[in-house]
Amino acid sequence: MSEAAHPPPRAHWRDPKRPYWLLGLAVPTLPFQAGGLAAVTGLDVFWWWGPFFAFVLLPLADHLIGDDGSNPPETAYALLDADRYYRWCTYLYLPLQYGALVWSCTRWADGGLGPVAALGLTASTGVVAGVAINTAHELGHKREHLERLLSRIALAQSFYGHFYVEHNHGHHIRVATAEDPASSRMGESFWGFLPRAVAGSLASAWRLEVRRLRRRGHRVVGRHNDVLTSWLTSLTLFTALAATFGPHVLPFLAGQAVLGFSLLESVNYLEHYGLLRERRPDGRYVRVAPRHSWNSDHTVSNLFLFQLQRHSDHHANPLRRYQTLRHFDEAPRLPSGYATMIVLAWIPPLWRRVMDPKLLVHYGGDVTRANLAPAARARLLRRYPAGASTASTA
Repeated sequence: MSEAAHPPPRAHWRDPKRPYWLLGLAVPTLPFQAGGLAAVTGLDVFWWWGPFFAFVLLPLADHLIGDDGSNPPETAYALLDADRYYRWCTYLYLPLQYGALVWSCTRWADGGLGPVAALGLTASTGVVAGVAINTAHELGHKREHLERLLSRIALAQSFYGHFYVEHNHGHHIRVATAEDPASSRMGESFWGFLPRAVAGSLASAWRLEVRRLRRRGHRVVGRHNDVLTSWLTSLTLFTALAATFGPHVLPFLAGQAVLGFSLLESVNYLEHYGLLRERRPDGRYVRVAPRHSWNSDHTVSNLFLFQLQRHSDHHANPLRRYQTLRHFDEAPRLPSGYATMIVLAWIPPLWRRVMDPKLLVHYGGDVTRANLAPAARARLLRRYPAGASTASTA
Protein backbone atom coordinates (compact mmCIF):
# COMPACT_ATOMS: atom_id res chain seq x y z
CA MET A 1 0.00 0.00 0.00
CA SER A 2 1.05 3.60 -0.44
CA GLU A 3 2.92 5.54 2.24
CA ALA A 4 -0.11 7.86 2.56
CA ALA A 5 -2.18 4.90 3.68
CA HIS A 6 0.27 4.33 6.53
CA PRO A 7 1.21 7.76 7.90
CA PRO A 8 4.19 7.80 10.25
CA PRO A 9 3.30 7.44 13.95
CA ARG A 10 2.70 10.80 15.55
CA ALA A 11 4.62 9.76 18.66
CA HIS A 12 7.61 11.30 16.84
CA TRP A 13 5.98 14.73 16.97
CA ARG A 14 8.31 17.49 18.19
CA ASP A 15 7.21 20.55 20.13
CA PRO A 16 7.88 23.54 17.81
CA LYS A 17 7.95 25.84 20.87
CA ARG A 18 10.40 23.67 22.81
CA PRO A 19 13.38 26.11 22.88
CA TYR A 20 11.12 29.10 23.54
CA TRP A 21 9.89 27.92 26.94
CA LEU A 22 13.22 29.20 28.30
CA LEU A 23 11.92 32.72 27.66
CA GLY A 24 10.10 32.44 30.97
CA LEU A 25 13.47 32.62 32.70
CA ALA A 26 13.89 36.19 31.47
CA VAL A 27 11.29 37.34 34.00
CA PRO A 28 13.34 36.78 37.20
CA THR A 29 16.21 38.71 35.61
CA LEU A 30 14.09 41.87 35.22
CA PRO A 31 15.68 43.67 38.22
CA PHE A 32 19.14 42.96 36.74
CA GLN A 33 17.97 44.27 33.38
CA ALA A 34 16.55 47.38 35.05
CA GLY A 35 19.79 48.05 36.90
CA GLY A 36 21.86 47.58 33.77
CA LEU A 37 19.70 49.92 31.70
CA ALA A 38 19.73 52.55 34.45
CA ALA A 39 23.53 52.30 34.73
CA VAL A 40 24.11 52.59 30.98
CA THR A 41 21.70 55.48 30.42
CA GLY A 42 21.95 57.24 33.79
CA LEU A 43 18.13 57.45 33.82
CA ASP A 44 16.31 56.37 36.98
CA VAL A 45 13.14 55.69 34.99
CA PHE A 46 14.70 52.43 33.77
CA TRP A 47 14.33 50.98 37.26
CA TRP A 48 10.67 50.64 36.20
CA TRP A 49 11.72 48.25 33.45
CA GLY A 50 9.86 45.31 35.03
CA PRO A 51 6.35 46.82 34.78
CA PHE A 52 7.19 48.26 31.35
CA PHE A 53 8.27 44.85 30.11
CA ALA A 54 5.23 43.08 31.58
CA PHE A 55 2.49 45.55 30.72
CA VAL A 56 3.74 47.30 27.59
CA LEU A 57 6.17 45.06 25.71
CA LEU A 58 4.38 41.76 26.34
CA PRO A 59 0.96 43.06 25.24
CA LEU A 60 2.58 44.54 22.14
CA ALA A 61 4.26 41.22 21.33
CA ASP A 62 0.98 39.37 21.90
CA HIS A 63 -0.81 41.57 19.40
CA LEU A 64 1.99 41.40 16.82
CA ILE A 65 2.51 37.63 16.97
CA GLY A 66 -1.06 36.59 17.70
CA ASP A 67 -2.31 33.30 19.06
CA ASP A 68 -1.65 29.63 18.56
CA GLY A 69 -4.60 27.32 19.01
CA SER A 70 -2.76 24.15 18.01
CA ASN A 71 -2.64 21.18 20.37
CA PRO A 72 0.02 18.53 20.80
CA PRO A 73 -1.26 15.15 19.57
CA GLU A 74 -2.43 12.83 22.30
CA THR A 75 0.02 10.21 21.02
CA ALA A 76 2.84 12.56 22.09
CA TYR A 77 1.42 13.14 25.57
CA ALA A 78 3.49 10.52 27.41
CA LEU A 79 6.76 11.69 25.87
CA LEU A 80 6.00 15.34 26.56
CA ASP A 81 4.97 14.62 30.14
CA ALA A 82 8.11 12.61 30.86
CA ASP A 83 10.56 15.04 29.24
CA ARG A 84 12.46 16.59 32.16
CA TYR A 85 13.59 19.54 30.06
CA TYR A 86 10.21 21.17 30.71
CA ARG A 87 10.58 20.66 34.44
CA TRP A 88 13.99 22.31 34.46
CA CYS A 89 12.48 25.34 32.74
CA THR A 90 10.43 25.82 35.94
CA TYR A 91 13.10 24.68 38.41
CA LEU A 92 15.59 27.27 37.16
CA TYR A 93 13.18 30.10 37.88
CA LEU A 94 13.90 29.79 41.59
CA PRO A 95 17.67 30.45 41.73
CA LEU A 96 17.21 33.40 39.37
CA GLN A 97 14.27 34.63 41.46
CA TYR A 98 16.24 34.60 44.71
CA GLY A 99 19.39 35.93 43.07
CA ALA A 100 17.36 38.93 41.90
CA LEU A 101 15.82 39.37 45.36
CA VAL A 102 19.19 39.40 47.15
CA TRP A 103 20.73 41.69 44.54
CA SER A 104 17.78 44.06 44.83
CA CYS A 105 18.26 44.16 48.60
CA THR A 106 21.90 45.16 48.10
CA ARG A 107 20.84 48.06 45.86
CA TRP A 108 18.12 49.13 48.26
CA ALA A 109 20.49 48.93 51.23
CA ASP A 110 23.34 50.96 49.73
CA GLY A 111 21.26 54.14 49.97
CA GLY A 112 22.11 55.31 46.47
CA LEU A 113 18.63 55.09 44.99
CA GLY A 114 16.36 58.10 44.81
CA PRO A 115 12.59 57.81 45.27
CA VAL A 116 11.87 57.11 41.59
CA ALA A 117 14.56 54.44 41.39
CA ALA A 118 13.64 52.84 44.73
CA LEU A 119 9.96 52.56 43.81
CA GLY A 120 10.86 51.29 40.35
CA LEU A 121 13.11 48.60 41.78
CA THR A 122 10.32 47.58 44.17
CA ALA A 123 7.87 47.33 41.25
CA SER A 124 10.29 45.35 39.07
CA THR A 125 10.98 42.92 41.91
CA GLY A 126 7.23 42.67 42.54
CA VAL A 127 6.73 41.48 38.96
CA VAL A 128 9.26 38.72 39.65
CA ALA A 129 7.41 37.77 42.85
CA GLY A 130 4.06 37.70 41.07
CA VAL A 131 5.26 35.46 38.24
CA ALA A 132 7.01 33.29 40.85
CA ILE A 133 3.54 32.49 42.21
CA ASN A 134 2.66 31.26 38.72
CA THR A 135 5.76 29.05 38.76
CA ALA A 136 4.74 27.81 42.21
CA HIS A 137 1.28 27.12 40.81
CA GLU A 138 2.71 24.86 38.11
CA LEU A 139 4.97 23.02 40.56
CA GLY A 140 2.44 22.76 43.37
CA HIS A 141 -0.02 20.70 41.34
CA LYS A 142 2.44 17.89 40.80
CA ARG A 143 2.76 14.70 42.84
CA GLU A 144 6.56 14.70 43.17
CA HIS A 145 7.80 15.83 46.59
CA LEU A 146 10.60 17.94 45.07
CA GLU A 147 8.21 19.97 42.95
CA ARG A 148 5.86 20.60 45.86
CA LEU A 149 8.80 21.70 48.01
CA LEU A 150 10.02 24.06 45.29
CA SER A 151 6.49 25.45 45.00
CA ARG A 152 6.50 26.47 48.63
CA ILE A 153 9.98 28.00 48.34
CA ALA A 154 8.88 30.07 45.34
CA LEU A 155 5.93 31.42 47.36
CA ALA A 156 8.07 32.61 50.27
CA GLN A 157 9.11 35.84 48.54
CA SER A 158 5.52 37.07 48.33
CA PHE A 159 4.55 35.91 51.87
CA TYR A 160 1.63 34.11 50.22
CA GLY A 161 2.39 30.51 51.08
CA HIS A 162 -1.17 29.74 52.13
CA PHE A 163 -1.95 29.84 48.39
CA TYR A 164 -0.46 26.33 48.25
CA VAL A 165 -3.27 25.05 50.47
CA GLU A 166 -6.17 27.18 49.31
CA HIS A 167 -5.54 26.87 45.59
CA ASN A 168 -5.21 23.09 45.47
CA HIS A 169 -7.85 22.16 48.04
CA GLY A 170 -10.21 25.14 47.94
CA HIS A 171 -10.19 26.95 44.60
CA HIS A 172 -10.07 23.82 42.46
CA ILE A 173 -13.05 22.39 44.32
CA ARG A 174 -15.21 25.54 44.36
CA VAL A 175 -14.08 27.28 41.17
CA ALA A 176 -16.78 29.17 39.24
CA THR A 177 -19.17 29.19 42.18
CA ALA A 178 -20.36 31.94 44.51
CA GLU A 179 -18.54 30.18 47.38
CA ASP A 180 -15.07 30.59 45.85
CA PRO A 181 -13.21 33.75 46.97
CA ALA A 182 -10.88 33.47 43.96
CA SER A 183 -13.69 33.46 41.35
CA SER A 184 -14.71 37.00 40.46
CA ARG A 185 -18.33 37.89 39.79
CA MET A 186 -19.96 39.85 37.03
CA GLY A 187 -20.39 43.46 38.13
CA GLU A 188 -17.56 43.19 40.68
CA SER A 189 -14.60 45.49 40.00
CA PHE A 190 -11.07 44.26 40.48
CA TRP A 191 -10.63 46.75 43.34
CA GLY A 192 -13.66 45.26 45.08
CA PHE A 193 -12.51 41.72 44.32
CA LEU A 194 -8.95 42.18 45.63
CA PRO A 195 -9.68 42.52 49.38
CA ARG A 196 -12.40 39.87 49.17
CA ALA A 197 -10.02 37.44 47.48
CA VAL A 198 -7.07 38.11 49.79
CA ALA A 199 -9.08 37.84 53.02
CA GLY A 200 -11.28 35.01 51.76
CA SER A 201 -8.41 32.90 50.49
CA LEU A 202 -6.48 33.29 53.73
CA ALA A 203 -9.50 32.34 55.84
CA SER A 204 -10.31 29.40 53.57
CA ALA A 205 -6.72 28.11 53.66
CA TRP A 206 -6.78 28.17 57.46
CA ARG A 207 -10.12 26.34 57.66
CA LEU A 208 -8.98 23.70 55.19
CA GLU A 209 -5.71 23.13 57.02
CA VAL A 210 -7.36 22.90 60.44
CA ARG A 211 -9.80 20.33 59.08
CA ARG A 212 -7.00 18.30 57.48
CA LEU A 213 -4.90 18.28 60.66
CA ARG A 214 -7.80 17.28 62.90
CA ARG A 215 -8.72 14.42 60.59
CA ARG A 216 -5.14 13.13 60.81
CA GLY A 217 -4.89 13.59 64.55
CA HIS A 218 -2.25 16.35 64.42
CA ARG A 219 -2.13 19.51 66.49
CA VAL A 220 -3.30 22.65 64.70
CA VAL A 221 -0.25 24.59 65.83
CA GLY A 222 2.71 22.48 64.89
CA ARG A 223 5.15 21.43 62.19
CA HIS A 224 2.46 19.66 60.17
CA ASN A 225 0.50 22.87 59.58
CA ASP A 226 1.32 23.87 55.98
CA VAL A 227 -0.10 27.37 56.41
CA LEU A 228 1.97 28.16 59.50
CA THR A 229 5.14 26.61 58.10
CA SER A 230 4.77 28.62 54.89
CA TRP A 231 4.43 31.84 56.85
CA LEU A 232 7.39 30.84 59.00
CA THR A 233 9.45 30.28 55.85
CA SER A 234 8.64 33.80 54.63
CA LEU A 235 9.30 35.28 58.06
CA THR A 236 12.68 33.52 58.21
CA LEU A 237 13.56 34.80 54.73
CA PHE A 238 12.60 38.39 55.52
CA THR A 239 14.39 38.27 58.89
CA ALA A 240 17.57 36.92 57.30
CA LEU A 241 17.53 39.63 54.63
CA ALA A 242 16.88 42.36 57.22
CA ALA A 243 19.69 41.01 59.41
CA THR A 244 22.07 40.96 56.43
CA PHE A 245 21.21 44.26 54.78
CA GLY A 246 19.62 46.21 57.63
CA PRO A 247 16.02 46.73 58.73
CA HIS A 248 15.56 49.52 56.16
CA VAL A 249 15.06 46.81 53.49
CA LEU A 250 11.81 45.76 55.17
CA PRO A 251 9.64 48.40 53.40
CA PHE A 252 11.08 47.19 50.09
CA LEU A 253 10.36 43.56 50.97
CA ALA A 254 6.82 44.37 52.06
CA GLY A 255 6.15 46.43 48.94
CA GLN A 256 7.35 43.84 46.47
CA ALA A 257 5.39 41.12 48.31
CA VAL A 258 2.14 43.11 48.14
CA LEU A 259 2.70 43.79 44.45
CA GLY A 260 3.46 40.12 43.89
CA PHE A 261 0.30 38.71 45.41
CA SER A 262 -1.77 41.54 43.89
CA LEU A 263 -0.60 40.35 40.47
CA LEU A 264 -1.74 36.85 41.39
CA GLU A 265 -5.17 38.13 42.36
CA SER A 266 -5.30 40.18 39.15
CA VAL A 267 -4.89 36.92 37.26
CA ASN A 268 -7.50 35.20 39.44
CA TYR A 269 -9.91 38.04 38.65
CA LEU A 270 -9.76 37.55 34.90
CA GLU A 271 -9.57 33.74 34.81
CA HIS A 272 -13.15 33.04 35.90
CA TYR A 273 -14.93 36.40 35.67
CA GLY A 274 -18.68 35.89 35.84
CA LEU A 275 -18.53 32.17 35.01
CA LEU A 276 -20.81 29.89 37.00
CA ARG A 277 -21.07 26.13 37.19
CA GLU A 278 -24.58 24.79 36.86
CA ARG A 279 -26.26 22.83 39.65
CA ARG A 280 -27.37 19.24 39.21
CA PRO A 281 -30.84 18.05 40.28
CA ASP A 282 -29.36 16.95 43.64
CA GLY A 283 -28.15 20.52 44.29
CA ARG A 284 -24.46 19.83 43.74
CA TYR A 285 -22.44 21.69 41.15
CA VAL A 286 -21.61 19.98 37.88
CA ARG A 287 -18.05 18.83 37.34
CA VAL A 288 -15.55 21.50 36.29
CA ALA A 289 -15.33 21.72 32.50
CA PRO A 290 -13.38 23.90 30.04
CA ARG A 291 -16.37 26.26 29.72
CA HIS A 292 -15.88 27.36 33.35
CA SER A 293 -12.56 29.19 32.76
CA TRP A 294 -11.57 31.97 30.39
CA ASN A 295 -8.89 30.81 27.97
CA SER A 296 -6.22 32.56 25.93
CA ASP A 297 -3.96 31.13 23.24
CA HIS A 298 -1.80 34.24 22.80
CA THR A 299 1.60 32.81 22.05
CA VAL A 300 4.06 35.16 23.71
CA SER A 301 2.43 35.54 27.11
CA ASN A 302 1.79 31.78 27.20
CA LEU A 303 5.51 31.17 26.77
CA PHE A 304 6.40 33.57 29.58
CA LEU A 305 3.72 32.15 31.90
CA PHE A 306 4.29 28.44 31.29
CA GLN A 307 0.96 28.26 29.45
CA LEU A 308 -1.11 29.35 32.45
CA GLN A 309 -3.48 30.97 29.96
CA ARG A 310 -4.71 27.57 28.81
CA HIS A 311 -6.59 27.67 32.04
CA SER A 312 -9.63 25.77 30.86
CA ASP A 313 -7.69 22.54 30.36
CA HIS A 314 -5.78 23.14 33.59
CA HIS A 315 -8.97 23.21 35.66
CA ALA A 316 -10.51 20.28 33.85
CA ASN A 317 -7.24 18.29 34.17
CA PRO A 318 -5.14 19.87 36.95
CA LEU A 319 -2.35 17.28 36.87
CA ARG A 320 -1.46 17.99 33.24
CA ARG A 321 1.92 19.67 32.85
CA TYR A 322 2.02 23.03 31.13
CA GLN A 323 3.56 21.72 27.90
CA THR A 324 0.63 19.32 27.39
CA LEU A 325 -2.27 21.73 27.99
CA ARG A 326 -4.79 22.01 25.16
CA HIS A 327 -7.09 24.50 23.50
CA PHE A 328 -10.83 23.68 23.65
CA ASP A 329 -13.34 25.27 21.30
CA GLU A 330 -16.00 25.23 24.03
CA ALA A 331 -13.92 27.40 26.37
CA PRO A 332 -14.74 31.13 26.45
CA ARG A 333 -11.86 33.13 25.06
CA LEU A 334 -10.24 36.30 26.33
CA PRO A 335 -9.64 38.91 23.63
CA SER A 336 -5.94 39.12 24.49
CA GLY A 337 -3.24 37.67 26.72
CA TYR A 338 -3.06 38.08 30.47
CA ALA A 339 -0.63 41.00 30.31
CA THR A 340 -3.19 43.09 28.42
CA MET A 341 -6.18 41.84 30.38
CA ILE A 342 -4.58 42.66 33.75
CA VAL A 343 -4.27 46.30 32.71
CA LEU A 344 -7.93 46.29 31.61
CA ALA A 345 -8.93 44.76 34.95
CA TRP A 346 -7.30 47.65 36.79
CA ILE A 347 -9.58 50.08 34.87
CA PRO A 348 -13.12 48.84 35.70
CA PRO A 349 -15.06 50.84 33.04
CA LEU A 350 -12.82 49.46 30.28
CA TRP A 351 -13.03 45.96 31.72
CA ARG A 352 -16.84 46.02 31.81
CA ARG A 353 -17.02 47.44 28.29
CA VAL A 354 -14.88 44.62 26.92
CA MET A 355 -15.81 41.62 29.07
CA ASP A 356 -19.48 41.96 30.02
CA PRO A 357 -20.67 41.59 26.41
CA LYS A 358 -18.43 38.54 25.94
CA LEU A 359 -19.80 36.97 29.11
CA LEU A 360 -23.36 37.59 27.93
CA VAL A 361 -22.64 35.99 24.57
CA HIS A 362 -21.17 32.96 26.36
CA TYR A 363 -24.46 32.54 28.21
CA GLY A 364 -26.68 33.19 25.21
CA GLY A 365 -27.81 36.57 26.53
CA ASP A 366 -29.17 35.10 29.79
CA VAL A 367 -27.48 37.06 32.57
CA THR A 368 -29.13 34.89 35.22
CA ARG A 369 -26.76 32.06 34.25
CA ALA A 370 -23.71 34.13 35.24
CA ASN A 371 -22.04 34.44 38.64
CA LEU A 372 -23.41 37.85 39.65
CA ALA A 373 -22.04 40.13 42.34
CA PRO A 374 -24.83 40.49 44.96
CA ALA A 375 -24.45 44.27 45.10
CA ALA A 376 -24.77 44.53 41.31
CA ARG A 377 -27.43 41.88 40.76
CA ALA A 378 -30.48 44.17 40.55
CA ARG A 379 -28.69 46.60 38.23
CA LEU A 380 -27.49 43.82 35.93
CA LEU A 381 -30.93 42.20 35.75
CA ARG A 382 -32.45 45.55 34.76
CA ARG A 383 -29.78 46.19 32.16
CA TYR A 384 -29.77 42.68 30.72
CA PRO A 385 -33.28 41.24 31.14
CA ALA A 386 -33.43 37.47 30.75
CA GLY A 387 -34.19 36.45 27.18
CA ALA A 388 -32.86 39.67 25.66
CA SER A 389 -30.97 39.29 22.41
CA THR A 390 -27.22 38.87 22.73
CA ALA A 391 -26.87 41.42 19.96
CA SER A 392 -28.16 44.10 22.31
CA THR A 393 -25.28 43.45 24.71
CA ALA A 394 -22.53 43.90 22.16
